[in-house]
Amino acid sequence: MAALLFLAFAFFAVAQAGTVRNGGQSAADAAALGAAQDDRDELFEDFLDKLVAGEDLEDLLDGLGSLAGDGCGEADHFAGRNRSDVLSCDQVTRNGHHGYKVKVRTRFDTGDTIVPGADDKKAEATATAVIKPRCELKGDDEKLIEIECDGEDFTLDPDDIDLELRPSDLFSVVLVG
Repeated sequence: MAALLFLAFAFFAVAQAGTVRNGGQSAADAAALGAAQDDRDELFEDFLDKLVAGEDLEDLLDGLGSLAGDGCGEADHFAGRNRSDVLSCDQVTRNGHHGYKVKVRTRFDTGDTIVPGADDKKAEATATAVIKPRCELKGDDEKLIEIECDGEDFTLDPDDIDLELRPSDLFSVVLVG
C-alpha cells in the first residue's frame, strides 16, 4: 500500500512539473505574439500615413517597414499576465520576416514534492513570433491604390481614408520554430 501511495505522489509531482512547463511555454508564446503584434500595429499606422502622403507602399506591404513599436514592453505585459517574467526579448528575422524571440521564467513553481530534486522548480521557455505580410500591391493609378490580401481585392482612396481594414488584414503574426 505504501508503494502505491508513493507512486501516486510521484505521478502527481510529474503532472505538476508538466503543468509548470506548459504554463511557461504559454507565457512565452503570449509574450512573443504580443511583442510582434505591437510592431504589426505600428506597420499598419505607417501604412496609413504613407497612403495619405501618397508615398510608395510596396516595401511596407512586404513587411519591410521600420519596427518602432514597444514590442518588448508588450512582451513584459503578456508575460506578467501569465505569471511569468521576461528574461530576454530580442528583435529577430526568420526567413525574411521580422519579429521577436522572447524567453520567460515562471513565477509559479512545482511546490513541495516527494521526488528528490523536484521541489520548487520554475520553468523557462522561449518562443519566437514574426510578422508575415498578407498583401501585395496590384495597382497605383495616382488616385486609387489597389491591393490584394489573401485573394481579396481592396481599392483604397488616399483622399477618403474610411478604411474597414485592420492590421490583421495586412499582416499576420505567427509563432515560428
